[in-house]
Amino acid sequence: MGTQFRNLVELYESSVSRFTDRPLFGIRHVDEWRWMPYGEFGKQVDYARGGLSGLGVQQGDRVAIISDNRIEWAVGAYATYGLGAAWVPMYEAQLSKEWQFILADSGAKVAVVADDGIRAQLDDHRDTLPDLTQIIVINGEAGGDSITWPELLARGADAPVDSVHPASEDLAGLIYTSGTTGRPKGVMLSHGNITSNVNVFPDMFDIGPDDRTASFLPWAHSFGQTVELHFIMGAGGSCGMTSARTLMDDLPDIRPTILVSVPTVYNRLYDALQKMMTAKGGITKTIFDRALANARKRADLAKNGKTTRWVEMQHDLYDRLVFSKVREGFGGRLRYSISGGAAISVEVAEFISALGMTVYEGYGLTETSPVAAANTPSYRKVGSVGKEIPGVRIEIDREVTGDQEIGEIVIHGPNVMLGYYHLPEENEKVLTADHGFRSGDLGYRDEDGFIIIRGRIKEQYKLENGKYVVPSPIEEQLQLSGYVTNIMVYGEQRPFNVAVIVPDMDALMKWAADHGLGDLSGDALLESESVNELYRREIDRLSGSIKGYERVRDFVLEDEAFSPENGMLTPSLKVKRRAVLDRYGADIEKLYQRD
Repeated sequence: MGTQFRNLVELYESSVSRFTDRPLFGIRHVDEWRWMPYGEFGKQVDYARGGLSGLGVQQGDRVAIISDNRIEWAVGAYATYGLGAAWVPMYEAQLSKEWQFILADSGAKVAVVADDGIRAQLDDHRDTLPDLTQIIVINGEAGGDSITWPELLARGADAPVDSVHPASEDLAGLIYTSGTTGRPKGVMLSHGNITSNVNVFPDMFDIGPDDRTASFLPWAHSFGQTVELHFIMGAGGSCGMTSARTLMDDLPDIRPTILVSVPTVYNRLYDALQKMMTAKGGITKTIFDRALANARKRADLAKNGKTTRWVEMQHDLYDRLVFSKVREGFGGRLRYSISGGAAISVEVAEFISALGMTVYEGYGLTETSPVAAANTPSYRKVGSVGKEIPGVRIEIDREVTGDQEIGEIVIHGPNVMLGYYHLPEENEKVLTADHGFRSGDLGYRDEDGFIIIRGRIKEQYKLENGKYVVPSPIEEQLQLSGYVTNIMVYGEQRPFNVAVIVPDMDALMKWAADHGLGDLSGDALLESESVNELYRREIDRLSGSIKGYERVRDFVLEDEAFSPENGMLTPSLKVKRRAVLDRYGADIEKLYQRD
């Protein structure tokens, strides 16, 4: 068992002391990477803590940040913890009105912002934010009465203050849920909530100072924050700072041993490699397909504790010829591919694992700090989210569904949140008498003790015939098509399911050129009967595992991709169903009016 941290200040100070000269954060500067060691990071936290204290931040206060991942994000977080205050992160991609709501609801005293443009937007709301006394601008000049980040550090260097060590039950942060169905709720996570996750990870994964992540998942979300930032800090590892946009370009330089990701990224890799092999064709495609087939046979044998000399000989050959080349694109050192945030397709997980980058899927929510269950090198079953992590207990409440097998996932353990901030009625809905958390997720436990998730209760709807449908697993399956960028399935109180599909226009344009439709514009392509027939075939091809009544019978093709910027995705890349329905409701209605 690893070091048992009682709070995040203890975690940070222990790591700075033990790993002073080791690299912590790496940033690309043109063509070279520069790495900040733990000791230098510790100095900046000390300066920021003194600076925040000089602004009046004290125990029980809230400090907010609106910024993508950056070193200043982590510095500000640990400086805030060291004052006994709570950290309130937000995304740059959020709307100004959402920032205003969260700042007002949390009562943040200080806001750290990425640039002066965000500062100017906040100034427009200052009359509604009586608690906000100071804005700190990280990049560039600071307008209004705000100050710059370097000025904050300089003030702290001149007026240092000692850190406090919060109690385990003290509030560490407020993470506001994305609000796919309504206004965001502030999830209160204590120091003990978060460190309970961090403390058990060494029991599940062998991770230490030589390990490195490629950090692109937002730390404003609990998955990236706990599993990557806090855990890697506690283990003495390092983070190469990248983004979803530059990830594939940066991986060969960062050379991570751990990739903490969401299924969307693995889906893109699956899609890209499939398209690449199809385009190459010939002997290259044949060798790749044979390599995959042998890897799957090897995995099937391993499930029963078996292998054969022939299979292993072929695997060694194919690994040198094919898989090692793919892994080099990831830096060549990847040991753990950790997936969370949503269910990953079995097909994609098996594909990535066959390449020699084993996927370990886990499960949790912001309200559970976040991890509640996970697959590990000791026990793993593709298609499941693993078993409960140490110290956590999951029960299946079947009374909610009336089903003999599937019920609501209820989570008990030290990772369960303190509650929602200022929302006692909501707490009563989700917290049981013994402080279990009603997740709102449907699932069951199989005969081997692995947890299988079946989607959100709130997403579940009835078709006209009374049968229940959970759309997200259907969407994940259909999104495996290389011609699909986004999809939302709908059918509430309707005779059958339909879908809104956003095509992958690059793939579609190439297909069109190969089929004599290269002269058509984008809009004309989406209306073409040949293109619509392509999507019907793709849906049929991928629907083998989907129940008959769940299958998509019709669809509409739209050209605007779902994104956080247009409000159709949350910042954590979940579909905002209400927003998609508002945008495309009329087009969906027409599908049900066809003969």
